[in-house]
Amino acid sequence: MNDTPDRILRLNTVLDRTGLSRSTLYRKIEAGTFPRQVRIAVRCAGWRESAIREWLQNPMSYRAGDC
Repeated sequence: MNDTPDRILRLNTVLDRTGLSRSTLYRKIEAGTFPRQVRIAVRCAGWRESAIREWLQNPMSYRAGDC
């Protein structure tokens, strides 16, 4: 089991790691085929690194959970 804490990644980091454009990323979130953001502050959100890793393992069949 991995004991390292789950980091929160910001938009530019997620775009770099996935190779997606901003519009494609948000379209995939709406379709439920990409992890949703987590709220960090009132006007700040990011993605759990573990969720992005999971998506990268199999992006074609990823379905967002109820988290």
